Amino acid sequence: MKISEFFNKELIITNFDAVCQDDVFNVLFKKLFENGYVKETYLEAVKKREKVFPTGLLLNKYNVAIPHTDPEHVVKPAIAVATLKNPVVFKNMANPLEDVEVSLVFMIALNEAHSQVEMLQQLIQLIQDDSVLEKIIREDGGDEIINIIKNCTLNDETV
Repeated sequence: MKISEFFNKELIITNFDAVCQDDVFNVLFKKLFENGYVKETYLEAVKKREKVFPTGLLLNKYNVAIPHTDPEHVVKPAIAVATLKNPVVFKNMANPLEDVEVSLVFMIALNEAHSQVEMLQQLIQLIQDDSVLEKIIREDGGDEIINIIKNCTLNDETV
């Protein structure tokens, strides 16, 4: 399973002008739901999980959030992406009392519980490269972002 197979251009929003975390959840859920990837229950399940297990990651230059929820809310696996015009506050995964201003959100929808850990590991590997994140944030469309992800994972058998 390669992470690049889970990205689809219809699930990518660039330069999104979100005010808060819920704006991001709502717009990415709409993309996932309208394209048949998740069930109607997915949105509330993601919001509920985020309150208990926040997913904001404090990185070097661009902070990232990786919201997700249980497989029972997912029809078929995918990763929805939003690059944000202005950072939005999430809670830090490592310290839930701390705020993290996030510029990039990867909303994961997986329909098998065992695949979630593997997917998260691959995604973490991808987002640890500042140059990749910078390229993704600068792009205006889904096709370009998918190409960036495919190109950076081309030589890595695990991603």
